[in-house]
Amino acid sequence: MTRKERKEEVRRILSLSTEELLREARGQLKLFETLDEVYDFLAEEMVNEFAKAAAGNRIVSYIMPVGPTQPYRLMAEKINFRSLSLKNVRFFFMDEYVDDEKDELIPKSNPLSFRGQIGPLLFDRIRPELMMPADQIIFPTPENIKDLPRMIEEAGGIEVCYGGIGIHGHVAFNEPAPGVAESDPRILEINEFTRTIDSTRHKGVGGNLENFPRRAITMGMKQCLAARRMLLMTRNESDEFYWANTILRISALGKPGDDYPVTHARNHRNLLIVSDYGTARKPRFNI
Repeated sequence: MTRKERKEEVRRILSLSTEELLREARGQLKLFETLDEVYDFLAEEMVNEFAKAAAGNRIVSYIMPVGPTQPYRLMAEKINFRSLSLKNVRFFFMDEYVDDEKDELIPKSNPLSFRGQIGPLLFDRIRPELMMPADQIIFPTPENIKDLPRMIEEAGGIEVCYGGIGIHGHVAFNEPAPGVAESDPRILEINEFTRTIDSTRHKGVGGNLENFPRRAITMGMKQCLAARRMLLMTRNESDEFYWANTILRISALGKPGDDYPVTHARNHRNLLIVSDYGTARKPRFNI
């Protein structure tokens, strides 16, 4: 798709009312009145999936993000309330930041580290007797990066790929690039669109672009798209910070292309994108 064609497409989909957006999305988009409802829906969906795994006789694998973070507290509460064992659940986490100069993960002590965040967000909140074994919690690392596709295949594939959608359409850290839909796990340079938005969204960072990580390790888009189900979300974090209106509409209606990797998911047999009505509304100006 040419840049001119994409620009015209975006102008068209930004002109649609929310009702027209939902109608054209043909069931691949679900909207809620509030973000609290979005987060509760995501938590409930994940916990229900884990309950199916608990009722079976095999370990079921999921691709998991660390953000959005808000559903994790709710998820832990639901798991504890239901006394739901995670022994049959395996998490393949999507990504992690990498040192700018060395092929090493940033330390868990870094406040940006996904490995460091997930404990307080989720695992530390779950009753210990309900937790899965430690070897069923897998982050991509420089050491296992080449083995991850085989590990996923031997695990029986991915049941659900959960994830957020970035401003330039990345899922995990699969940034726009030729052939991104066929990409495997790898270390890559984070593009400046992503670095800019993330350095302003992360509380306490204060827009520190100079020291915000420039590289990341990521699950490949190929592995995400191969999941039997995809549940993705994006949203504006507040009434003052609008950034996701356009990418939500591109994700739901955009023609598949490498310039917005999430659009490749539109061909998935079982995709659902979730957001709130505030994020789904068309921007004030259609430039």
